[in-house]
Amino acid sequence: MLNISDNNKPRLQSLEDYKSIQNINIKKHYKILNKIIVGIALLGILVLFLPWTQNISGKGAVTTLKPNQRPQTIQSVISGRIEKWYVQEGDHVKKGDTILFISEIKEDYMDPNLVANTKNQVDAKKQSLQSYGSKVDILSTQIKAIESEKKLKLEQAQNKIKQSYLKIKSDSIDLIAADTQLKIATTQFNRAIQLNKEGLKPLTDVEEKRLKLQEVEAKIINQENKLLSSKNDLINSKVEINRIVAEYSEKTSKAQSDQFTAMSNQFDTEAQVSKLENQHANYSIRNGMYYIKAAQDGYINRALQSGIGETIKEGTAIATIMPSNYDIAVETYVTPLDLTLLSKGAKVRIWFDGWPTVVFSGWPEMSYGTFGGQIVAIENFISDNGKFRILIAPDPKEAKWPKQISIGSGAQTIALLNTVPVWFEIWRTLNGFPPDYYQAKELSKATKAKK
Repeated sequence: MLNISDNNKPRLQSLEDYKSIQNINIKKHYKILNKIIVGIALLGILVLFLPWTQNISGKGAVTTLKPNQRPQTIQSVISGRIEKWYVQEGDHVKKGDTILFISEIKEDYMDPNLVANTKNQVDAKKQSLQSYGSKVDILSTQIKAIESEKKLKLEQAQNKIKQSYLKIKSDSIDLIAADTQLKIATTQFNRAIQLNKEGLKPLTDVEEKRLKLQEVEAKIINQENKLLSSKNDLINSKVEINRIVAEYSEKTSKAQSDQFTAMSNQFDTEAQVSKLENQHANYSIRNGMYYIKAAQDGYINRALQSGIGETIKEGTAIATIMPSNYDIAVETYVTPLDLTLLSKGAKVRIWFDGWPTVVFSGWPEMSYGTFGGQIVAIENFISDNGKFRILIAPDPKEAKWPKQISIGSGAQTIALLNTVPVWFEIWRTLNGFPPDYYQAKELSKATKAKK
């Protein structure tokens, strides 16, 4: 059945029927307490709607903006023995000022005239190099002279061959003429014998013709000898050409061999000159390293080596120096959860250890003793402490940082984000959401809508 009857409804008793309520209403101080409680409740509700600046807090130290402005150690490039100090702790030095003088301890460099002796060796090798160069030039001239003489000798032998050809030709013609004369003499001799038999010629004519025939035969033999001699001269001329070619090729080869030897010695000497010049330069530079100088203006903080006669190795730290001119900055560390919310140029509030400060993280306008800064670098690799390093420089639009701050002193930072109601910040903190979580989501939606 439905319970819709008025008779079945329970009767609610009024709160005024209770004695405790009656006592509260009767006593005046309870009424005042009620007003206070209500006022505090209204004030709390009002506070929930006040603006709250979201922030990311961090803790770090004062440093310099540029790496070359940070405290650094002065090291010795070479090993040596400490002979004299020119500064003491706290002194201000300028770039190039001498800090320490050390002496040589390696036996290879102990010669006081090492640089001068090496220079003399360089000069001697250079003169030797010039001598080899002159020898190469002389041999080049000699080779050209040999080639020129060879050319003349070959031309002379060629002319001799031509002469031999002409002489052979002349002797051949003379032989042909002698042969013709032999035929004529033979014919005349035979005719004289025939005429003598017929009684038309005396015997003396026959003898005369026989004598002439013998002379012609002898002339032919002589002419054949001349022709053979001319041919032999031709062969000798050709052999002479081969001899000339072989002789002057040998002379040229010998001269070229001497030239290549001289060039090899020249190149070897040139390499030795370069090596000695390198050694001379190294020795000269090493002499300048005995005086250890300041690389920049600054203050000598601490002497890491002490005493006279103490031996140090190369790369040993001798003293620490703090540059006198530097741009101050603050390095702080943030968790990986907060890293994505920061970017270069973001505003940061900073307060330093030992500096009077009153800080309200949610209301930076009400804070006192804080200074403005902006992020200039964000490290992309996590540090040993499990956080990411952030470098903060002074904000040029705000008051300058105190000059009394020393490098290395502690500093605390608050990176300022968006302003939200207090109730939202409480709700975000209780739920463990990072700052700007929903705003970033809304911005991404707006960006997608625009696209």
